[in-house]
Amino acid sequence: MHTSLQLFGLTLMEGVNAAQGTGTPTDLFGDAGIFTTIVNVLLFIVGALAVIMIIIGGLRYAISAGDAKAVSAAKNTILYAIVGLIVAFLAFAAVNFVLGSLVGGGTAGTTV
Repeated sequence: MHTSLQLFGLTLMEGVNAAQGTGTPTDLFGDAGIFTTIVNVLLFIVGALAVIMIIIGGLRYAISAGDAKAVSAAKNTILYAIVGLIVAFLAFAAVNFVLGSLVGGGTAGTTV
């Protein structure tokens, strides 16, 4: 009885390795890990959306023409964009700290 599954002359792991693209990260965590890449992309998207919303809020404030309701809506847009950005950065810091503490090898969770 064979311990490895063979299909078309390849073992299962050889097939998996052949299907992996060149330069594709194999680690889940770490500097070039999949998780780190996903978190960085999501943080970039959140940052870009927050900047766009701050600009939209500023434009709404500028064209409000003194209407109290429009000014309030514009201020709320800016406030919520800033709060969202702060929450995103705090979530990033918390995830980075937890992963650094659990996985090790990172700068988070280490003592000097």
